[in-house]
Amino acid sequence: MVPTPNPNALENKIRMAEVEKHNKEGDAWMVIGNMKTCPETGPKVYNVSEYLDDHPGGAEVMLDVAGKDADTMFEDIGHSKQARKTLEKFLIGVLELTEEEKAAAAVAAEKAANASSGMPIVPLLIVLLAIGAYFYLQSQK
Repeated sequence: MVPTPNPNALENKIRMAEVEKHNKEGDAWMVIGNMKTCPETGPKVYNVSEYLDDHPGGAEVMLDVAGKDADTMFEDIGHSKQARKTLEKFLIGVLELTEEEKAAAAVAAEKAANASSGMPIVPLLIVLLAIGAYFYLQSQK
């Protein structure tokens, strides 16, 4: 059974400590979204309790992330537009982050950005140096 979207859900602020309590079959909440994918609201909280049996990947997949931040797993799977539309029907609120959680999220996002943007440069430089050395040595013959 798929509920009707709650038009007031975005006004409901929910702490992660509350989400963590809802981590079992029949009572499963999860957080999906981040400041990049949801810049206006940030992470959102979904009550997927009634959707577990209908989930194409099975209830077990969802129960593994029930009561947790499931954003990375949700995005890694590559859900369709229809899946995202269905998800909105289960929206119950917006994750309210403490100042500590905001700071930790900012640090994690910065580390991820630096790691992903910095890593390809080193192998590229090695390849370019090798090519340069090859042509230099060829010109010396």
